[in-house]
Amino acid sequence: MPKNRNTFSSQAASALLAWRRRTVSRAVHRGWRWVREAGAVTAERPGPYRFRRIGAGTRLAFPVGTVFGEAWIELGECCIIGEQVTLTAGMVPGQDLGPEAVLRLGNGVVLGRGSHVIASLQPVTFGDDVFCGPYVYVTSDNHSYDDPAQPIGRQWPRSAPVTIGSGSWLGAGAVILPGARLGRNVVVAAGAVVRGEVPDHAVVAGVPAKVVRRWDAAEGWVPPLRAPSPS
Repeated sequence: MPKNRNTFSSQAASALLAWRRRTVSRAVHRGWRWVREAGAVTAERPGPYRFRRIGAGTRLAFPVGTVFGEAWIELGECCIIGEQVTLTAGMVPGQDLGPEAVLRLGNGVVLGRGSHVIASLQPVTFGDDVFCGPYVYVTSDNHSYDDPAQPIGRQWPRSAPVTIGSGSWLGAGAVILPGARLGRNVVVAAGAVVRGEVPDHAVVAGVPAKVVRRWDAAEGWVPPLRAPSPS
């Protein structure tokens, strides 16, 4: 008959292995939290970045996305920049864009994880308290296709300034194209593609985005909200 296995020893070894795995997991997570804290960019700890201005209370989460042209980027106070957010001024690093900033964030701006804000020949300006969901894309440049004989990527891009009014909300995956001018307290639905002018206190949705709801001083929201917020 086969000998009995040492059940106690087997259980002890399994328990030890599980303990080691838990310990390593906790250590990894503690280490990553430390790295994220140490790598965050603030006015007091700018790391390798030399922004034209970075306001008090503003924080770029680590890991930081692609950032270049900081000399032409102004960040207001108390902004929250999520992980892997791209902030670029100029088409390539080292480009001289003149004496003025071309990418400006007002105070209290929130950029969700993975968002991209790209400005070069024309400025991109955010007002105060603009909130953006994840993976929002805002740019003042777009490819041109004037010459049918040339690859589109090799043709000089078209540029137009972009303005996003204070108090606006850009849903996840929204795309703001060159020349867009959003008024105050505008809501951009998730996945919408916006170009042209959007009036104050409007909700836009779709591709291309169209006004689907607006605020009227006499009538309130037109059409009415389906579920008004509790007072």
